[in-house]
Amino acid sequence: MKRVLVANRGEIAVRVIRAAHAAGLEAVAVYSDVDAQSRWVRIADTAVHIGGSAVTKSYLNPDALLAAARGSGADAVHPGYGFLSERASFARAVAEAGLVFVGPPAGVIDTMGDKAAARRTAEQAGMPIVPGSGPVSDVDDAVAAAERVGYPVLVKAAAGGGGRGIRPVDSAAALAEVLPAAQAEARSAFGDDTVYLERALTPARHIEVQVLADEHGNVVHTFERDCSVQRRRQKLLEEAPAPGLEPSRRAAINDAAVRLAKQVGYRGAGTVEFLLTPSGEFFFIEMNTRIQVEHPISEAITGVDLVAEQLRIAAGRPLSFNQADISIDGAAVELRINAEDPDNGFAPSPGELTRFELPGGPGVRVDTGFVAGDRISPFYDSLIAKLICSGPDREAANVRARQALDEMHIEGVRSTISLHRKLIDNEELRAGPVHTGWLGS
Repeated sequence: MKRVLVANRGEIAVRVIRAAHAAGLEAVAVYSDVDAQSRWVRIADTAVHIGGSAVTKSYLNPDALLAAARGSGADAVHPGYGFLSERASFARAVAEAGLVFVGPPAGVIDTMGDKAAARRTAEQAGMPIVPGSGPVSDVDDAVAAAERVGYPVLVKAAAGGGGRGIRPVDSAAALAEVLPAAQAEARSAFGDDTVYLERALTPARHIEVQVLADEHGNVVHTFERDCSVQRRRQKLLEEAPAPGLEPSRRAAINDAAVRLAKQVGYRGAGTVEFLLTPSGEFFFIEMNTRIQVEHPISEAITGVDLVAEQLRIAAGRPLSFNQADISIDGAAVELRINAEDPDNGFAPSPGELTRFELPGGPGVRVDTGFVAGDRISPFYDSLIAKLICSGPDREAANVRARQALDEMHIEGVRSTISLHRKLIDNEELRAGPVHTGWLGS
């Protein structure tokens, strides 16, 4: 493996290009019309135009990406997160083109990407799963399944992920109304209208475990993250390790994630997600077969370069460490700084970054795909930057995060900096863990 095409944009494209260069590999960037002058294009060894600004004409166009890989002489493709990162058909097409897909095999993506199939796999691995149903096809089928599962339930897209394709209902009448819309939404967003039901566990914390697996049989975890601070099931703030987690519970959750990765024959970096109830029970909900947006906080507390390990695994080499080498050192928090107006229903705020000043200092890291003068495009997600702050303990990490927010200045677009100041200052959040419904809608 000598040259990696990065089939993505923004901060994750910059992150992967840097990791490739550190590993002695060449990096090929891709860009749409609107991204022609982007930061990732400027730092890559070469860049290929892949189409129009709309995602379907560029970053979601597998033919254009494969043509870019072949034309640039790349021998591997890193999908990043989002876009085609969890499309088994894309992973399969990359392999059939004689290229290395930096991720798990297509068959694993198929299994874990179908949420109903993932639940069955988790059961086979001896993992506790949230009570739920198999696929439901019509209202009568769904109502009968909901009676068995117990209200309230979530209608979930089988092919969904990242908090998308989920609708809560608390009665048969509501279910009859929501089901057709949920199926239509799933068909539009994921190309698959299959939905299933899952009991809504509330209140509960969202705990996820980072795993790594190579083709030599080595499977490890780099501990867990708490992603409970959410708005409309979209994560805003993440912490590692999960605060207030008893050592025995931490060990059980992390061990369960490793067990699942072994069961499915995983390879690469992935995340196993759980719900943790106030009583200490935990239940498997899904597995994301890619690198996560919040991976830097796991890196911060363990010293493991997760993207470097992805590239190492894809090249056929074993992991550079074993489980005994990994321990928790301190704490970290990640804040997602989006181009949104938190005072106006989080309305998107695209435009030019006329001012973009980043913080620094010990324990402060900023991952971004932009510099001052760049534009936040309305064609893509609103993430401007990820602010990652770490320290010897949770309080120290939060103090650094508050200082960093004061040093961070964004003008030209509205941003969520003001929201994160309120979150970091919130006494309830600082005192301990919160649940997924804590912030509300």
